[in-house]
Amino acid sequence: MRSYQLDHLQYLETEAIHIMREVAAEFERPALLFSGGKDSICLLRLAEKAFRPSDLPMPFLNVETGHEFPELIEFRDRRAQQLGAKLIVRTVDDGVAKGFVTPTPGQLSRNQLQIPVLLGAIEEFRFDCCIGGARRDEEKARAKERFFSFRDAFGQWDPKNQRPEIWNLYNARLNPGENMRVFPLSNWTEMDVWEYIRQERLEVPNIYFSHRRDCFRRGGQWLPVPPPHTDDSRPDPYLGGRPKSNEPVHSLVVRVRTIADMISTGMIESPADSVDDIIGEVAAARVTERGTRADDKASEAAMEDRKKAGYF
Repeated sequence: MRSYQLDHLQYLETEAIHIMREVAAEFERPALLFSGGKDSICLLRLAEKAFRPSDLPMPFLNVETGHEFPELIEFRDRRAQQLGAKLIVRTVDDGVAKGFVTPTPGQLSRNQLQIPVLLGAIEEFRFDCCIGGARRDEEKARAKERFFSFRDAFGQWDPKNQRPEIWNLYNARLNPGENMRVFPLSNWTEMDVWEYIRQERLEVPNIYFSHRRDCFRRGGQWLPVPPPHTDDSRPDPYLGGRPKSNEPVHSLVVRVRTIADMISTGMIESPADSVDDIIGEVAAARVTERGTRADDKASEAAMEDRKKAGYF
């Protein structure tokens, strides 16, 4: 009698597909958070495998800071169109204009400002579940997550008040106003993500591969020089993220490991121009991918504080 043994990636894929189908079965109005980054790209493939040939039973949702890489926005829009999915985009700029987002004077990163925009979108569309691409190996706060991460009526996360998931049984019961964040990639690592991208031959934005870019040094890392400001009718959105007079600009061959907005995404010097090259770099890396994000490096508690307030 033959036995069938799943390899590592097959096991992770099967687990994630099971969680995707649990979401579709348990929730009335789920959404999939899709930024165009490598983790959410894997989520799209898993959703295809979970639900095709039927239409994907959930829209895509993305919250823009206004500081995005143009390459990422183009990739996000194109992939959503290719998959025939509804893409919902909400922006920090709109939140500021409507008065429910208030920037702190001198604040550069807009990651924290995404919180009220996300919570507003959840309330606007009455989403009871949002699927995200967070992984437990990224940093300490995300290591505390369950697959089904409960959020209260204010959209807030309490790491000490999460539901047990014994024998892979998930409690999806919600009271009105509450919602769930679900993370099918919780047991994946950065290496698993890239090996899955290679296995499935998935397209990723070209900024993950080595390319020449103008960068400047700040906070111990290379940051990209934002594109020129051309709209005289509006203030420069990248003003705080532009190099200062004592920060010389260098033309370097770089790539990104993890993509935030242009003001907080650290570039790494790298010749990697293929997925195989990236896998080799990840295997040799001694710094986590989140170590290349300026807003996370500022404080070890930064992510946990944002998550408690309602962040992804």
